[in-house]
Amino acid sequence: MSAPAETANSLLEVNSVAKSYGALHILTEINFAVPAGEAVGIVGPNGAGKSTLLSVINGTERATAGSVIFDRRDVTKLGPEVRAHAGMGRTFQIPRPFTHLTVFENALSGASYGAGLHGKAADEQALYALELSGMMDLANTPAGRLPLLARKRLELARALATRPRLLLLDEIAGGLTEAECDSLVETISGLHASGITIIWIEHVVKALLAVVDRLVCLASGTLIADGKPDLVMSSTEVRRVYLGSGI
Repeated sequence: MSAPAETANSLLEVNSVAKSYGALHILTEINFAVPAGEAVGIVGPNGAGKSTLLSVINGTERATAGSVIFDRRDVTKLGPEVRAHAGMGRTFQIPRPFTHLTVFENALSGASYGAGLHGKAADEQALYALELSGMMDLANTPAGRLPLLARKRLELARALATRPRLLLLDEIAGGLTEAECDSLVETISGLHASGITIIWIEHVVKALLAVVDRLVCLASGTLIADGKPDLVMSSTEVRRVYLGSGI
């Protein structure tokens, strides 16, 4: 069982969250808090419940038990569109842009529907998101023509277009070459330096360690470690369930 979330100065609090599908328990008694401006990495083996936890946080999945508090507001029963308007942005493991729209139009959809902006304000926010994500030069390119790295960056741009204070990243570095990964890490480091709070799930641990202030490890739906990245990665339990006992 994880420790109760600390509430002081927290932008996000996850309190005793559980998620089940009938008799299948995906998350059990998850507790942690994220202060504004912090970057938190989440690691764990496949099937640990990492993506489900992100879905519970942003509202695409409803918690079976427990609560999610965002900026001192209980958002547990609110949908993802309400949480987006409140300041949560999320990327997904597999980018699914509107392939028939341009890169700019994809970002504009985030500004319009995620942030609730219209007209010039929506246009400016979309362009700003493209600038932050390194996609400005491809603004007029149809999204269906983009290679993988550019699709990942567009996924990031659409999330940034919603004006998030909390950015949830779900394996955004997955499938990239080392050089591509390094380039993306540089972009995410810049977002962290700008003050955006980040929760990042990633199997590319090297990428996480280059950015995050703190690391959380899940295993079988339970939080087994939470602390400084070097301490978490050196934990015997984390090595056993995530890295393998031979490391």
